[in-house]
Amino acid sequence: MQSNTINFNNPQTESSEESTKLPFSLGDLKAAIPAECFQPNVGKSLFYFFQDILIIGLLYAVAHYLDSWYFFPIFWVMQGTMFWALFVVGHDCGHQSFSKQKWLNDLIGHLSHTPILVPYHGWRISHRTHHLNTGHLDNDESWYPVSETDYREMDPVTKIGRYYAFLLAYPLYLLQRSPGKKGSHFNPNSPIFKSSEKWDVIVSSVMTISMVGLLGFLTYQWGWMWLLKYYAIPYIVFVMWLDLVTFLHHTEPDVPWYREGNWTFLKGALSTVDRDYGFINHIHHDIGTHVAHHIFLNMPHYNLKKATEAIKPILGEYYRKTKEPLWVSFWQSCVSCHFVPDTGSKVYYQPPTNKLVKG
Repeated sequence: MQSNTINFNNPQTESSEESTKLPFSLGDLKAAIPAECFQPNVGKSLFYFFQDILIIGLLYAVAHYLDSWYFFPIFWVMQGTMFWALFVVGHDCGHQSFSKQKWLNDLIGHLSHTPILVPYHGWRISHRTHHLNTGHLDNDESWYPVSETDYREMDPVTKIGRYYAFLLAYPLYLLQRSPGKKGSHFNPNSPIFKSSEKWDVIVSSVMTISMVGLLGFLTYQWGWMWLLKYYAIPYIVFVMWLDLVTFLHHTEPDVPWYREGNWTFLKGALSTVDRDYGFINHIHHDIGTHVAHHIFLNMPHYNLKKATEAIKPILGEYYRKTKEPLWVSFWQSCVSCHFVPDTGSKVYYQPPTNKLVKG
């Protein structure tokens, strides 16, 4: 990591006394941030939404007009990236940071997520679980590590899928959640949902299934090649962006994970990394500014940079940021972040050994 980070060189465990208390509180951090950072601006939020819709529409128009196999690879990357940007707008809606009006958040959330086959309410609720339990080994919802014992028992094919071929995992996650978690984002009776949330989940599931039906109808009208060129490949690029970014947010050798008794919301929120995506930062709405987002879940994305600068002096060495190229961080995490020790209240990812690789 190229930044101000805690030196976690090969820590295995820490005693509860050493690792339970932080030298600052959530209140300290909130007091340092200008009050306006917490206030959504509906005009700004709608601007980013319509900006993404406009760009997506223009890309479709250009691709249709040119209808050239020379242009399609460029189109696929650009459109898939814009699908990802649109997902981030829906992400703000899910956190109720798009506006102060729940109906508007839910409306724009569905308009953002349904076209890219994400069940808005089902995802929103599971994502809330992730944020409220970030860094908790047992309760986190996504990208949590396995124990050393579980890793030893894992077959080679599963290891390859989990550690090297996971960039297309998101649709599977929507269908059945993460490994070891029961339920589905489409099933209102899944244990992750409260009874009061049943109809929200049903509405989002019906809308997503309807989108699949629409794609099926358009494919019937225009053929499988149309589906491949104009939707399927951009969708795959979107999924790869989503899996890559969320993986990198929470998977680093120096990011701690906590067991019950040592975990707190604030310590878990600090178990993430800010990343610089270069010119992509603005396109995907500064989602790489992730530390402040995890501490203050309902802060609009366009205020995260200002809030981060305000809290960095307080966080000090507890603030993690890297300017490493994405491929460097990605490969480092793939090869070195495989499991955590079976014991310890505060643990870190460990790399595989020859013995463990053989299963």
